[in-house]
Amino acid sequence: MSIQQKLKDLHITLPAVATPAAAYVMYVQTGNNVYLSGHIAKQDGKVWVGQLGRDMTTEQGKQAARAVAIDLMATLQAACGGDLSKVKRIVKLVSLVNSTAEFTDHHLVTNGASELLVEVFGEAGKHARSAFGVAQLPMGSCVEIEMVAELIG
Repeated sequence: MSIQQKLKDLHITLPAVATPAAAYVMYVQTGNNVYLSGHIAKQDGKVWVGQLGRDMTTEQGKQAARAVAIDLMATLQAACGGDLSKVKRIVKLVSLVNSTAEFTDHHLVTNGASELLVEVFGEAGKHARSAFGVAQLPMGSCVEIEMVAELIG
């Protein structure tokens, strides 16, 4: 089954690629690797503001991370010239979770992104990752995730 069909079956329409909010680009390719800049969580087109352990649950954070993965796939699609079948594998995610000092479920929040990438890309979606808590993220976002992917050479 194609990546596009999997997205369709999951009722996912990839959004337009986000515009950088500061002095950076959304992705850089070197060799066969594509490095995607951090993408922040959005809900209904607006920054998904919140702090895990204060005003957001782990499940809400997981949904926010899933939303970030959808935005990351849109940027990855642009990096692939519109063809996600050029993705050889998702290599790594780095997940930043806006959380209180007491919150310890960053890994569960990040599963929202990781599980979706495996659902869409299959074995090629399995990746290394880091997930950790931070005191704050740009614009108050609850989650920010960056990604590295390898393209077919």
